[in-house]
Amino acid sequence: GQVVGRKRADDPLDALTRRELEVLALMAQGLSNHGIRRRLVLSQKTVETHVNSIFWKLRLAPAPESQRRVLAVLALLRA
Repeated sequence: GQVVGRKRADDPLDALTRRELEVLALMAQGLSNHGIRRRLVLSQKTVETHVNSIFWKLRLAPAPESQRRVLAVLALLRA
């Protein structure tokens, strides 16, 4: 809680919408896109759009999907 609660200056997480933060938090819990879709009752395409938006806003260069997910979760934990 303390790690996630801290903010730093010019935090790229500030660019994320509330829904994107929710998706990122579920990614941090280890949920797949399918798991996120089921938990939030969204379409697969909507989840993919949120995930890709998170990657873009966190400035994560194209890489294998699993690597980008880990980097996004690390950004959340560092914030």
